[in-house]
Amino acid sequence: MKWSMKATDRDLAYLWDIVNAGYEIISFVKGLDINSFASDKKTRYAVERQITVIGEAARRISAEFKEANLEIPWSGIVSQRNVIVHEYGEIKTAKIWTIAKEKIPQLVNQLEPFIPEDDRPQNIDHSNT
Repeated sequence: MKWSMKATDRDLAYLWDIVNAGYEIISFVKGLDINSFASDKKTRYAVERQITVIGEAARRISAEFKEANLEIPWSGIVSQRNVIVHEYGEIKTAKIWTIAKEKIPQLVNQLEPFIPEDDRPQNIDHSNT
């Protein structure tokens, strides 16, 4: 059943980390196109770092929560973290760009409802433009 399991406090902390890192990524790439992103090493590294935060937090989410929310691509999220951390020569800028502009906003929208509104990350631009 979709969204049937309430997150534990531990899972909520990891979900908060994922959503917060997602908001950071969204703000980092706001107003950029792929060419400006590709030529901006600091922004690329910042986005890659936040993707690793998301992957590490996703890895630590309980199996019960993951099983109750199979529409989230948990293994893909963790796998992307592993590519960035362990195979840095294989990081493709176009793939990171697609993740940042398409996958991250989608992930934030999927996970944000689990976080009580008063506990959601603040002062971050949530727009995806």
